[in-house]
Amino acid sequence: MKARLAKDFFFESAQTLPNVPAGHKCGGMHGHSFKLEIIIEGEVDAETGWVYDHSRISRAVEPLLELLDHKYLNEVPGLENPTIELMAAWFWDRVTPHLPGLAEIIIHETPTARCIYRGE
Repeated sequence: MKARLAKDFFFESAQTLPNVPAGHKCGGMHGHSFKLEIIIEGEVDAETGWVYDHSRISRAVEPLLELLDHKYLNEVPGLENPTIELMAAWFWDRVTPHLPGLAEIIIHETPTARCIYRGE
């Protein structure tokens, strides 16, 4: 049996987007209440009934959130242009070694705007 796990995380950060057209509102400093979803897919272990423990996802993600929460994203190495597309790839590169079966990363920057990334 295969299943997908999803675990949500939240962080608050400030950013500027340096490569937007002149006068674009995102070129100025602004902040977001980000929601990060980590989705894992795998075989359910017959004994435990789990793909794996959700705490394993937390252990992989929480050190990264410490780098980002209440920080200016542009100062984080690799996030000099912190679009949600590039942020999703940044997370993917850092959690993949710790989370076999990583299927998707979804980053919401507002309740209505998000990026879905599958490592491609």
